[in-house]
Amino acid sequence: QVQLVESGGGLVKAGVSLRLSCAVSGRTVSSNTMAWFRQAPGKEREFVAAIPWIGITSYADSVKGRFTISRDNAKNTVYLQMNSLRPEDTAVYSCATRRSGTYRLVAAYGYWGQGTRVTVLS
Repeated sequence: QVQLVESGGGLVKAGVSLRLSCAVSGRTVSSNTMAWFRQAPGKEREFVAAIPWIGITSYADSVKGRFTISRDNAKNTVYLQMNSLRPEDTAVYSCATRRSGTYRLVAAYGYWGQGTRVTVLS
């Protein structure tokens, strides 16, 4: 059984940092492409960042230079370090394991966590 459990969200002021965690069981993060997506109120879920099992990380243009995705293979956990947060970063953030297809698309991912809410106040 595959489970992804996110944590680390919260209510913060603009400009601060947060680190989200995604603890994974049933899949090995070092052997799978892992990604973070987010869904803001009233909007569709969108790609944030991905870390492949081999290769370089990828980011949405809106977070490039501010967010960093990483993984700890020993803990089988994926992280999203978010710096210089902005009100437009407010969303529910979810991690996912890629199944097949284009890594920036929601449909490429087969397993999802329940999400963690991030609210950034101006």
